Amino acid sequence: MGGDAGRWLALGVGIEGDVATIRLRRPQRANALNEATITELGEFFAEPPAGVRAAVLLAEGEHFCAGLDLAEHRSRSPFESMEHSRRWHATFDRLEHGRVPVVAALQGAVIGGGLELALAAHVRVAGPSAFYSLPEGRLGIFVGGGGAVRIGRLLGTDRMREMMLTGRRLTAAQGQRLGISHEMVHTGEVGARAHDVARRIAANAPLTNQLILAALPRVSDMSRGDGLWAEALTTALTQSTADAQEGLQAFLKKRPPVFRGT
Repeated sequence: MGGDAGRWLALGVGIEGDVATIRLRRPQRANALNEATITELGEFFAEPPAGVRAAVLLAEGEHFCAGLDLAEHRSRSPFESMEHSRRWHATFDRLEHGRVPVVAALQGAVIGGGLELALAAHVRVAGPSAFYSLPEGRLGIFVGGGGAVRIGRLLGTDRMREMMLTGRRLTAAQGQRLGISHEMVHTGEVGARAHDVARRIAANAPLTNQLILAALPRVSDMSRGDGLWAEALTTALTQSTADAQEGLQAFLKKRPPVFRGT
């Protein structure tokens, strides 16, 4: 695997073709998120390497991510706690609203901040070992990495409230039914399938991918009329490109398109 792997200390980063692999590598802590990991995730997604068109986010060991590393948790003032939370928000926003589609490979624990991280990704592939929970209520804390928005909007306030109050675990199958994962695969196939999906996404027209990431969440926050106007503007941007002409010609000639980002 190529890429600037030597730059990263907390993460494992590799690039193969136009797909980057970002690996959480703290298996001894169930890949709990420490400050160094949050910093490097933010740095990577603030400026992904040139030529990267999709990314896979996965983890070493049995667990995707057990959330906030409680070994680093310390007493903070309200101001310091808010700053800490906003730092997580900025990191996960860079992932969700950046130019690179991200496929998360979920297995084992996907809990607390790990679930917040997973839901910042755009496509989620899960194995049967995956389980989901929000233990904050039983720890005397509150979600702080964007869960009140991302998890609340995906699952609904009522479901999220119940999960936080009880700490109940959802199985991989339950998470699939609720939309936490988009696809479930057999044991041992999660990483390979996530890379297959990422390569498929990377083959799309880059501008279309970027506008899918940027426009859809914003349209969902707009009024009906504003959303329709934004959709028309986005359509005009994509359909006037050389890649759009290539896509239409490839379809008519029954051949794979070759998108050049123009």
